Amino acid sequence: MQLKQFIRHNRKDWHQLEQMIKSFNKQRAKPTSQAIETFDQLYQKATQNLSYSQTFFPDAEVTEHLNLLVSRAHNVIYQTEHSSWKQFKNFFLEKFVGLLIEQWRPIIIAALLFFLGGLAGFLVVSQDLLHLEILLPGTLSNVLPPEELAANTQADQIDGAMMSATIMTNNIQVAILAFASGITFGLLTIYLLIYNGLVVGALAGLFWHSGSSYIFWAYIVPHGVIELLAIFIAGGAGLLMGYKLLVPGQFKRSTQLKYHALRSVQLLLGTLPLFIIAGIVEGFITPADLSLEVKYIVAIVTLLGFSAYMLYGYWRRLKHASI
Repeated sequence: MQLKQFIRHNRKDWHQLEQMIKSFNKQRAKPTSQAIETFDQLYQKATQNLSYSQTFFPDAEVTEHLNLLVSRAHNVIYQTEHSSWKQFKNFFLEKFVGLLIEQWRPIIIAALLFFLGGLAGFLVVSQDLLHLEILLPGTLSNVLPPEELAANTQADQIDGAMMSATIMTNNIQVAILAFASGITFGLLTIYLLIYNGLVVGALAGLFWHSGSSYIFWAYIVPHGVIELLAIFIAGGAGLLMGYKLLVPGQFKRSTQLKYHALRSVQLLLGTLPLFIIAGIVEGFITPADLSLEVKYIVAIVTLLGFSAYMLYGYWRRLKHASI
């Protein structure tokens, strides 16, 4: 987008935000909820415009103007006690959903890489169990026989709180590593996605070979659905950053890194609640003394819940875009 086009496209919103800043500073009465909501939306748009302008038009006067405008708006919005909550709500209910919609391609690619590794691991191990030892050395001797799986994973034998905290920490570390690996032009991110898929696929092949796939997946999908979504998002963020470094286009690699790293970090931050939910499910529901059918129902509920969240966020974006 050219500078003149950028200014012409956004000038109306900047002017409206400036007028609202003056209005809020003058009035003593508490503004209406609608006015606060509109102001918050304009502030978010101006912040995004500033980030874009700093990246592509760093020496232009409009960048200095936007920097001042955003600073003034920031001072106004943080005068209200509810501003922090509104920022939090706006990010997770609109901005994060918007990023997922805009960056769906690298997220889908991350999922395909994972499933590619999973399919390879399943096909190899389901044909011959000894291949598990080749793919994952030392795993075969440490994996419980299928008939012992349910008997050794009951809630009364596991500290659910400790397991939940451990799982959340581990999965967040995996996500951060997949994201940060984008700096290697995405190569390490690709390896991590394929390898983790290979592990899951190989274990699935082991239990399929033993005729216990139903049991295996009942202990995977309750937390696995939401957990894998989070990993795909984090992996997609890493792939996005890596691709822009590898193919910078008309801009410098440093410029692409600055712009897309910010978007990738926002995608990563948005996955944290997903990992928390997955950790809680894996720590308290997955090992609980519940029927296998109930565990599958939990998986379906988590998937439907995420779908509802996406639809609601998309609806809010459409609603505010029409303001």
